[in-house]
Amino acid sequence: MTGFLDRTAVVNDHAYPYVVYVPRDFDAARAWPVILALHGAGERGTDGVRQLQIGIAAAIRAHPERVPAIVVFPQAPEGTNWLGEPADAAMAALDEATREFHGDPERVYATGLSMGGYGTIHLALAHPRRFAALVIVCGGLFVRVKTTAVRQSPLVTSYEQVAKALRDTPAWLFHGADDDTVPVAESRALVAALRAEGAPVRYTEYAGVGHASWTRAYDEAALWEWLFARPC
Repeated sequence: MTGFLDRTAVVNDHAYPYVVYVPRDFDAARAWPVILALHGAGERGTDGVRQLQIGIAAAIRAHPERVPAIVVFPQAPEGTNWLGEPADAAMAALDEATREFHGDPERVYATGLSMGGYGTIHLALAHPRRFAALVIVCGGLFVRVKTTAVRQSPLVTSYEQVAKALRDTPAWLFHGADDDTVPVAESRALVAALRAEGAPVRYTEYAGVGHASWTRAYDEAALWEWLFARPC
């Protein structure tokens, strides 16, 4: 079977729906890159559907040829974020999908938008060396935002501390310059800290774009070429 497939992960007796995208040309005889895609606050729920409305799922529908990978779409329940049990459920979904669809453990990537951008950083800190590259869209570290949907990871103390921890992991950050939900200063500060560490980081800032920078970010053909070239 290929396409968007429904699955469920169970953590501490709690069921968490997730979806796995399997490319049309899937062949179990070879190993596949795997992407963990964390949604934002607006896609929370238990329907297993909302997380497919924007972000990577929309980019796949528009250009499936750009994403020759297994993509895992966990869903955080209403009122939660990508910390604690929902974060554990995301990793459980990633592990299950990697086993089921012959994922390559050397080519596992994490990405997220908004709340999911915060979650991507948290999971990269919680699981060192698990991810070959990170794509963080309108995310951040600290809660200088006009939303209650994000919380600071307990693993974060400063931009410099995070940069030291992630300095060996290639990352591409995207942000809208006019974002009034997650301030662009969050991405700018993290990028500056990563560059000070000599980390392999790229940064794209969209002039005149607000919070929904994910539409342009995931539509960047160069992003997918860069991602699937990791590790070099």
